[in-house]
Amino acid sequence: MTEQVKSKQRVTDHGEFFTSEREVNAMLDLVKQETERVDSRFLEPACGDGNFLAEVLSRKMAVVKRQYKRNHLEFEKYSVLAISSIYGVELLEDNAQECRNRIYEIWNKEYTSVCKKDANDLAREAVRYIIQHNILCGDALTMLRSDGEPIIFSQWDLVSGNKMKRRDYRFDQMMKDTQDQLSFDSVPIGMEYDSEIDAWVPVPIMEYPLTNYWEVQDAIEF
Repeated sequence: MTEQVKSKQRVTDHGEFFTSEREVNAMLDLVKQETERVDSRFLEPACGDGNFLAEVLSRKMAVVKRQYKRNHLEFEKYSVLAISSIYGVELLEDNAQECRNRIYEIWNKEYTSVCKKDANDLAREAVRYIIQHNILCGDALTMLRSDGEPIIFSQWDLVSGNKMKRRDYRFDQMMKDTQDQLSFDSVPIGMEYDSEIDAWVPVPIMEYPLTNYWEVQDAIEF
C-alpha cells in the first residue's frame, strides 16, 4: 500500500490523494460478494497507482486459488479471467504505469507460486496485454485518453472451454443515459435495442474472433 500523499506539489496540481488500506477494505466489504466473483467487473475511474484494484484482484485470486490450486490449467484460465475483469482510468501516466506493474506483480506472484513449472510465458504475455488495455491513462470525466482520443475498453469473456471473446466499446457510449430513448424512430448513435432487458445497449466498435485465452494478444479484428 502506497503513502496517501506523494508530494504537496502533486496535491496542489492534481488533487492527488491515495485512499488508505483501511478505507479501501471497508468500502470493498460493502460489496464483498462481488469482489469474490471471479468474473465480476470493477472499474476505478481515478485508480491512482491501484490501491482499490490491487485489493480487488487479491480477493479474486484468493478465490481462484481456493477453488483451482490443484488443477494448474484451470487455475491459469480463471486467474486470467480474474485480471481481465479489472479496469482503471488514471489522469497521470506514472500512476497508471505503477498500477499496471502492481496488478501484474500480484497476478504473477500467485500464478508462479501455484503453477510452478507449469507456469508459462504465453500466459504472462497475455496478461500483460490485457492489463495494458484495461488500465488506461486518461480522464474519466471527459472520457478521453491522454492523447485526446475516446477511451476504449475491451470486454473479455470466457465463452467455451479455453476460448476467450474480446469486444471493444467506447466508454462514452457505455455511459450514455438511454432511459428516455423509448422510440425506435431515433436510435441512439452507437446503441442497439436488447429486447431481453428492454433497453438500449452499446454496440461494440470492434469484435475479435474466439481465441485461446493465452493468445488474445495475437487475435486479429474482424
